[in-house]
Amino acid sequence: MLYPLLRKALFQLSPENAHQVSMSGLHFLAQLPGGKSLLKQQFQYQGKDLSKKVLGLHFPNPVGLGAGFDKNAEHLDVLSLLGFGFIEIGTVTPKAQAGNPSPRLFRLPSDQALINRMGFNNEGVEAITTRLKKYRSQNSGDLIIGGNIGKNKVTENEDAWKDYCINFKGLEEVVDYFVVNVSSPNTPGLRALQEKEALRKIFSELQLLNKNKKPILLKIAPDLETSALDDIIQLTKEINIDGLVSSNTTLDRTLLNADNQKLAETYGAGGLSGKPLLSKSNDVLSYLHKGLGSNTPIIASGGIFTGEDAKEKLDAGAHLIQVWTGFVYEGPRMVKNICEYLSSSHH
Repeated sequence: MLYPLLRKALFQLSPENAHQVSMSGLHFLAQLPGGKSLLKQQFQYQGKDLSKKVLGLHFPNPVGLGAGFDKNAEHLDVLSLLGFGFIEIGTVTPKAQAGNPSPRLFRLPSDQALINRMGFNNEGVEAITTRLKKYRSQNSGDLIIGGNIGKNKVTENEDAWKDYCINFKGLEEVVDYFVVNVSSPNTPGLRALQEKEALRKIFSELQLLNKNKKPILLKIAPDLETSALDDIIQLTKEINIDGLVSSNTTLDRTLLNADNQKLAETYGAGGLSGKPLLSKSNDVLSYLHKGLGSNTPIIASGGIFTGEDAKEKLDAGAHLIQVWTGFVYEGPRMVKNICEYLSSSHH
């Protein structure tokens, strides 16, 4: 496959530029005569049925793209050609935000990892909703789209619930499920909202608005202590949270090799993702699954690069999985590769 060569070229660029260039390249290919069907044929899984009904939605396969890759819902038309079972957009905030100053995204190739401190850069809920309405009107409604929602940096934590409600009202008609993101390490104080009473407030307000019963999930950090995980398990049961996304990025640098630990110090703050997160995120997933049983859907992310990694998550109790960093390192055939592995291992 050409991707290792292409990756070598892309990795000469800054990570954010590489992202732009690769997305532009995909749009270009899709616009060529026969481009769309060629991309589909190359990258979409065509094997035996891997579809799943989760959250009341019909997923063509369990492999999704995690939030933060297509923050502003600009690339759904081309990303959907690559065979994802679902795509999560955002994180979306009520007002547009520039995020943190660059550089804010760093590669650690020898660990197959990334560190980011993007800081919820996005165009704001109005612009993103408008773009999604346009996408929905021009495409058959078969792509499952999740809306990952957060609070603006300037919003005080006690008012955070209002931001989540504004996002919900805006996106409700154009996304299939919601994810409440209180676990990014890159908005000061955000992770404090994982505390039980703060969560209770956010979810109860959202549930009051949720007339059409859209699934609303909670995305958690992999760095939570067992007692905090116990609180989340208890709250999930108590107020019927529809599902969990486990997990976000980690602040733990000890998962990196020695050279990269030094390098990470020079990069500074941010969330670590990729291969080093695999076993830590699997431990959190297993703990949540044991506490909740199989009735609460869990979307698992963290360190998935291969079919084996994906199967490990599904065997540990995940209903669906999401990729992001692995997709950057493995390239566009990744989803097909994972699906082929899952179908041959009779999951």
